[in-house]
Parts: sequence; structure tokens; C-alpha cells
Amino acid sequence: MCEIGIFTFNAFQENTYVLYDETKECVIIDPGCSNREEEKRLVDFIESKGLKPVRLIMTHGHVDHMLGNAFIVEKYNLEIEIHKDEVPVLMMSPQVGKMYGFAVTPSPEPNPEKFIAEGDTLTFGTTSLKALLTPGHSPASISFYCEASNFVIGGDVLFRQSIGRTDLPGGNFNTLISSIKTQLFPLGDEVKVFPGHGPDTTIGFEKQHNSFLN
Repeated sequence: MCEIGIFTFNAFQENTYVLYDETKECVIIDPGCSNREEEKRLVDFIESKGLKPVRLIMTHGHVDHMLGNAFIVEKYNLEIEIHKDEVPVLMMSPQVGKMYGFAVTPSPEPNPEKFIAEGDTLTFGTTSLKALLTPGHSPASISFYCEASNFVIGGDVLFRQSIGRTDLPGGNFNTLISSIKTQLFPLGDEVKVFPGHGPDTTIGFEKQHNSFLN
């Protein structure tokens, strides 16, 4: 059974996730920690649970989701894993960060060497995550579906009664709506959605109550 640690970091109130199971292996998804206090919160949780980080994976490359990348890469000797079409977005993050007053370390973020493709199965411990291609908020956002535990980590694709913004480079409203309806809706109404910002929700709740999707 996969368990989830949730942390809300940085000025954008971004959700960072730590997924782990009984083997104590874990993956870190979208580390948004932007200062030493936030880094300490993340490390303290990992150490308190006796976890071993084995993967650093990203839903997409926007600045609020990658502020902790350099720290995690150095701390746990991990490589950034992301869809190859998100690399240009990731490379722009230091410049975007300056616009918002963030000091973004330019390396190693622009140079991921492990890429996630649509349909890939990512494993850690006894847990498997399926990579779903869900573009629209960004060019090649990936959502991570855990069938065994009935949840999906959706990044900035689907929020509780909202959706990701589509006015950033590479965003497209119609593409995003299509991603939600063709990739997330078929997972089933009971599937829990853990988004990049805000509280969790379910597919069924969003079908009924999300005005962007009706």
C-alpha cells in the first residue's frame, strides 16, 4: 500500500509529494522547497519515517515545482526525471524565478538525463506508477497514476473545482480539457486526485462540480 506525505511550499503554495511503501523506498515529486526551513521539513519527514529516496520525478517544469531540485539532487544523489518536451520549460525556470524574486540555481535543473514517456511504468519498492501524458497547462505535463492505491498525482492539470492555467507558454485550454477527459476521467470516479496546488479531490466530484468541465 502506497502512502503519501504532502508538503505545501514556497510563495505559490505548491504541493510537494513523497510517496512511500512498506519497503521504505520513496519517490519525491515536484520538490518546491524554496528555503532552508522548507528543505528541513522535507528531510525531517523522510528521516522520521526511515525512508530511502530513490527517484526524483516531475509532473512538469514550471518554477514553483522545481525550486528544490538542486537540493534534492545533491542531498540524495538522484537524477531529475521529466518528460523530454518539458526540458525547455525547465530551462526557462531560472529566468522566470528572477521575475518572482526567487534565486533559482541554474544547475542541475536544465540538464535532466532521464526522461519519462507516455505509458511508462515507474517503480519503487513494491509500488508502480503509470505515466499519463496530460498536456495543456504545459507542453508535456505528466500525471502519475497508482492503480493499486487508487490515486493520481496530477500536477497543475486538475484542481478541486478548477483547472490549471493555460496562459503560460505551451499552454492550451482545449488541450487541457481533452487531457482531463481522456486521461483522467477514465480512471474512475473513486480515484483520488492530488493536485499541484490546493486540496485533494476525486474524479467523480470534479465531474459533478467543476464548471470548467461541464
